[in-house]
Amino acid sequence: MQKPRMIIAGALALLLVAAAFLFLRDGTPSDASAEAGFARDMGTHHGQAVEMSFLVYNRTQDADVRNLAFDIINTQATQRGRFTGWLEQWGLPEVGERPSMAWMAGHAGHGAAPSAGAQSAGAQSPGAPSPGASEAGMPGMASKEELAKLKSLTGKEAEVLFLQLMIRHHEGGVQMAEALIERSDRDEVVRMAQKIVGGQSGEIKLMTDLLRHRGGRPYPSILTR
Repeated sequence: MQKPRMIIAGALALLLVAAAFLFLRDGTPSDASAEAGFARDMGTHHGQAVEMSFLVYNRTQDADVRNLAFDIINTQATQRGRFTGWLEQWGLPEVGERPSMAWMAGHAGHGAAPSAGAQSAGAQSPGAPSPGASEAGMPGMASKEELAKLKSLTGKEAEVLFLQLMIRHHEGGVQMAEALIERSDRDEVVRMAQKIVGGQSGEIKLMTDLLRHRGGRPYPSILTR
């Protein structure tokens, strides 16, 4: 009788281990998780992309740039809604206790972009703000000065600056999405990150082409690959 009991006890122990593994793997992300940090910080990152897209949409009549801006507004506003929905589903606040970008610490390329100016030729002017330095070092973010400059321009000048800023902004978004993919095995979050990498990489190519047709050059890339 002792041996069957030992077998049953061993089987129960294995079942408990398996159940614990499944719970930990599929359980709700914690406040300090990469998934929660990604949802919060990418939501902020997307918010600036939507803001810049509205700015250029109202400052040019160019169909190509307006169509691009419209697509960015719709895509990234929708994705922001998904991020907020995840946090609600996970029972987490929209603002966490940890500093922004803490979840991405150590990722290659994390931080502000290399120096580049806000001129259409892509060269830095004296006293120009460092690009990408904003929102606790979120990669690719435009500075307050750059946003103010975009607001002051119209027509081709606005198009060129918008494309330069948004190319760099998308590069930062790609960095953040790739960092999440390295850190998570939660299917819905990884799938969204992969979608961001693919979609924004394609838009970077489109915007680079649009920029060159307007006589401008992209800022030095902040991507390390």
